[in-house]
Amino acid sequence: MRSQTINWGIIGCGNVTEVKSGPAFSKVPNSKLVAVMRRDGARAKDYAQRHGVEKSYSDATALINDPDVNAIYIATPPSSHKAYTIEALHAGKPVYVEKPMAINAAAAERMSAAARSTGVRLSIAHYRREQPLFLKIKSLLEEGAIGDVRLVNLQFFQPHHSEMIAKTEEPWRLDPAVSGGGLFHDLAPHQLDLMCFFFGKVIRASGTSFNAAQLYGADDTVSGHVVFENNILFNGLWCFTSPEQKRDHCEIIGTNGTIRFSVFNQQPIVLQKNDSEEVFHFESLIHVQQPMIEKVVSYFLDACVNPCSADEGVDVMKLMEAFTSSKVLNEAK
Repeated sequence: MRSQTINWGIIGCGNVTEVKSGPAFSKVPNSKLVAVMRRDGARAKDYAQRHGVEKSYSDATALINDPDVNAIYIATPPSSHKAYTIEALHAGKPVYVEKPMAINAAAAERMSAAARSTGVRLSIAHYRREQPLFLKIKSLLEEGAIGDVRLVNLQFFQPHHSEMIAKTEEPWRLDPAVSGGGLFHDLAPHQLDLMCFFFGKVIRASGTSFNAAQLYGADDTVSGHVVFENNILFNGLWCFTSPEQKRDHCEIIGTNGTIRFSVFNQQPIVLQKNDSEEVFHFESLIHVQQPMIEKVVSYFLDACVNPCSADEGVDVMKLMEAFTSSKVLNEAK
C-alpha cells in the first residue's frame, strides 16, 4: 500500500469490538481507527464518541467508499461476511474479517477467489495464532519437545447459557441462517485453526453432529476426527448443553511426552516428559486481537507475510463442514 498508515473502518462495531479488537487498531504502530459503521446510526455514533473515532456510519457502502479509509475490518455476523468482503475488495480496500470466515465453505471460497482476482489483500481473524501462549506451543512442537506427535485430544463442554459464550441482544449465534451452525461455528474455528497452524495439511476429516437437547435450532453436540500430515490423528468433542461440567482441554501426545493447554481459559501450558513437568504461565491480554492486528497491519504494509490467509480460513470452514454434514473431507484424492 502507498500509505504508511493503515486507516481502518469497522463494519459492525458491536460487543466483540468494544475491548477484544476495536481499541487495538489505534494502539499498534502505523495504524488508526478512523471510522465505524453499525446499522443503528445512533449506536455507531455512540461507539465513535466513546472510542475517540472521527466518523460513524449507518451504511456499510458509505464507509467502504470513504476516501480516508484504506482498510476494512468486518465484525458483523457471518451471514454478511461474504458480501461486505467482496464489496470492499472490489473497492480496492484490504480486508481483515472475523471468524468464522463465512457462513459456509462455498461463501469462503468465493471470498478467497475475489481476493485473488482483485489482487487485494485478505486476512482472517484467527487471532490466537499470534498470542504468546500459542506461539510457545508451536515452538515446543517445532523443537521436538515431546518427540513426534501421534495424537491430539480436544474436549470442550459448556452448559447452556454459559457465561463464557458471547451474548448479544439478538441470539444470532444460535440461528444457523445467520451464524452458519450455532455455537460450534462460533467457537470451534479458534480451536480448529490452531490445529491447522500447529500440524499443517489435512489429509482427511469426518465427524457427526446433532441437536441433543433441542433447546434451539442448531446442533449442540459435535464430534470430529482429522488426520493431518505426518500421521497425526486429532479427535475433538464439543457439547454446548452439558448440564454442569465445563471443560476446555487439549492434550497433544507425542512419542516423548505431552503438552496440555486450554484454548479459551488462559490456563498455563503443561509440558510433561517422563516423570518431570514444566509449566509455562502467560499474562492475559487486554485486547486479545492486538498481536494479530499488528501482524495484519505489517502485512498490509508489505512488511511480512499474511498471518492467516483466505485459503487457511477456507480450510477451517471445510473442516467444520466435514464434522457437521456427514461428508468426508479427503484431500489425498
